[in-house]
Amino acid sequence: MPSPTWRQQPANHIQPVAIHRRKALSLLAASVLAATAHAQPRDTWPSRPITLVVASAAGSGVDLAAREMAQKLGVALKQPVVVDNKPGGSGAVAGTTVVRAKADGYTLLYSNASFVAVAPAVIPKMAYDPVKDLTPIAQTAAGGIILSVNKDVPANNLQELVALIKANPDRFSYGTWGIGSSGQLTMEWLKRQAGIKITHIPYKSTPQIVTELASGVLQVGWTDPGTPVPMLEAKQIKGIAISGNVRAPRTPDIPTMGEQGHPFHAVGWFGVFGPGGLPKATVERLNREINAIQRSPDMMKRMEGLNLEPPPVKTPEEFKSIIASDLKVWQSIAKEFHITAD
Repeated sequence: MPSPTWRQQPANHIQPVAIHRRKALSLLAASVLAATAHAQPRDTWPSRPITLVVASAAGSGVDLAAREMAQKLGVALKQPVVVDNKPGGSGAVAGTTVVRAKADGYTLLYSNASFVAVAPAVIPKMAYDPVKDLTPIAQTAAGGIILSVNKDVPANNLQELVALIKANPDRFSYGTWGIGSSGQLTMEWLKRQAGIKITHIPYKSTPQIVTELASGVLQVGWTDPGTPVPMLEAKQIKGIAISGNVRAPRTPDIPTMGEQGHPFHAVGWFGVFGPGGLPKATVERLNREINAIQRSPDMMKRMEGLNLEPPPVKTPEEFKSIIASDLKVWQSIAKEFHITAD
């Protein structure tokens, strides 16, 4: 039997196939390069240190919580997160810094409710609109605010303090951490409810308030729940009441305002914000990393140490909803009791 023979294909038959394959590979490589180039800005963030502007002085409860978050967030993002304290102006100094910053994720704000949800309700002309000009990223803490007095003030509860102020309408003044703060608005509400007269003195920070309460320069003052704890434990100041519906973990002997006949349900909170228009991918990445930190046992312990409620875990949308709801509450109170902070 004759051996089979193979017929060789002519060269001009193979060449077109090879050309098509080379073109296909070139197109594939080009598309991959284009996709990589398009994704690069998102994938490389952050590539340098991030500044966390804190709307409070060093040593305050807001500052301590911010520094804890900055350290842990820096580890998660593999870039330093540097705290920059800018107190004053009812949060406007810090807020303005962030609002004017480039919306690239490298300048963030750590603030409390007073400067974002309360101040707009009582200050007609702010330098910026906290609701429109800031991007909510994550809520990081929640808790009531504490009303304290100097140790020599002859009052040990809210009823006794109200009676004392009524009997001495021109003797006392009270301090808060700024005009338009939740401390001021809560006290102005209490003044109307209890029928008392007492003058407001705005401070730049809660550590200043605690120092002057302990020294006797100031007789009555509102603070975040964490800052006054050492002085409360040292019996240099006395805790009178806390806002909200629950007592704080490190000061369980301080009853709520509601337990003493003046229920005030709104509570304070801390949160992280970016400039308006912060890219969605950056917001989602930050929220994801922050919430992972919030769930950690270390942060649970830290919040308890700061005398705050267990760490909240919220999406950016949920946090935005909380801000909107709180703003309505504070606006309602401000309008009902004709409270303004010009």
